[in-house]
Amino acid sequence: MDRSLEVVRTGAGGARTALRPLGTVARGLGRLATAARGWWEQAPQERRGPALCLAVVCLLVVRLVPYGPQGAAVALALAAFWWGRDGDGDPPEPEDTGPDEAQTARLQTLYEALVPYFTVPDDPHPEPLYAHGGDWQRSFEEFAFTASGRLARLTLRYPPCFRDGEAAQRAPVERLLGAKAGRGREYAFDWDEERNLLSLRVVAPLPTDICAQPFVTAPGEIVLGFTDTDAVPRTLPVTDASGTRDVPPVLWRTGPRSTEPHLLALGNPGSGVSTLLRSLAAQALRYGDVLVVDGGGSGEFACLVGRDGVLGVESSLTGASAALEWAVHETERRLLTASRCRQAGEPVPADVRRPLWLLVERPAVLRHMAGAEGRRDPQELLDVPLRHGRAANVTVVVAEQFEGAEGLTQAVRAYTRARVVLGAASPDQVRAILGEPPRTTPVPDPPPGRGYARLGGGPVLRLQVPATPDPHDEATGEAQRRAVLALLPERQRADVRVAGVRAGEVRTAGGAPAQAT
Repeated sequence: MDRSLEVVRTGAGGARTALRPLGTVARGLGRLATAARGWWEQAPQERRGPALCLAVVCLLVVRLVPYGPQGAAVALALAAFWWGRDGDGDPPEPEDTGPDEAQTARLQTLYEALVPYFTVPDDPHPEPLYAHGGDWQRSFEEFAFTASGRLARLTLRYPPCFRDGEAAQRAPVERLLGAKAGRGREYAFDWDEERNLLSLRVVAPLPTDICAQPFVTAPGEIVLGFTDTDAVPRTLPVTDASGTRDVPPVLWRTGPRSTEPHLLALGNPGSGVSTLLRSLAAQALRYGDVLVVDGGGSGEFACLVGRDGVLGVESSLTGASAALEWAVHETERRLLTASRCRQAGEPVPADVRRPLWLLVERPAVLRHMAGAEGRRDPQELLDVPLRHGRAANVTVVVAEQFEGAEGLTQAVRAYTRARVVLGAASPDQVRAILGEPPRTTPVPDPPPGRGYARLGGGPVLRLQVPATPDPHDEATGEAQRRAVLALLPERQRADVRVAGVRAGEVRTAGGAPAQAT
């Protein structure tokens, strides 16, 4: 009997040894299939078609090459063996024993802090979800900690009586969770009102090393900046110091078919508003003409003076008024010309279809200067381009600081449905400008160009503007200076002045001066 058992054990051990390579190959095939499926689900739509075509071509080549199927089978077996080799003899994974003592203490502290927000006086429920001295395990469904012991993810259940549809009720809870989870990071909140669940997760910082460059976009598409991967369904290839990669952009569609033809950008000094305008100007010059009004007179747009397609860069009150008055007449001319051509059944001329951009920075300063001299507010001249710019292919971008936002006219507030907020701003400020509060906590120390964007009635997106510094600034690095200058057209003449064109003079697209009437 003992002899028979020994023979059986020896045979079973030999069988396991003989079949171990087959198990390794099977495990490797499973891992390869999982990796391929994961890549397919995460790949953008524009990459799936070429990848599928490449796979079909490879199969045809393998089929036509002599001994191709046999060689492919051997190569697949070797790859599967390589991928599955590290599982041989692995010890079983340890069972999850739950949070340790320190993590349990942090979860209990967070639970106690949420009690005042999720309790209701005279709650008829015999065992409420949140009560002092209660058990956090009844309310917290999922959680995860980082290696340093900080909270990385949390899903909690809140009582049905909580008014989760009101932003004023949500904001205190989000502030508390952000403080208890640890300051210095950004957190995203997802309110599932159907199931009464609130999810918190740490979001990765947006890339700040992307410099201005020719983006792969269609005519009329403008890259405001870059955002989170799960926020938009599209990616763009960009080049940075580490090479080429795909990042998700915030695309603003302009032109006659745009639903948000004009943009308003607000921020603090040094938040990157001028950087945003330079980035927009560099992209707009690829297909249209640009007229810049620098109300602050800071000289941030001196690099555009005299460039092909730049109709003027004005910083004085007289020059700004004349330039905007010319823009009014140009908008009216485009409307009349397009209407006559359509009535006659003729195509619209190219100079009417060519996009015209009006970039106005710090109009509140011009309003103050005009009031001091008893003159008309130049902002009133923006009324016609704002109202009829969509039909005339005229895009207006207004940039102002927070303290000057009250000086914006009603037309600017009403017709700029694309909004950008840059710099350190509270959730209340973001909500007042964008119409909705952000879904993430504010950045403790935001870099230049960091903020939020909202296009019309869409969601509030995190935004990082591509670095577009002033190439004439001594603090600008050589690599960024060359990148910005490479995007700008050639100068039309060598004797241009940094201050801009003469007051009251706006150059046409062909380069000849045209006096504003």
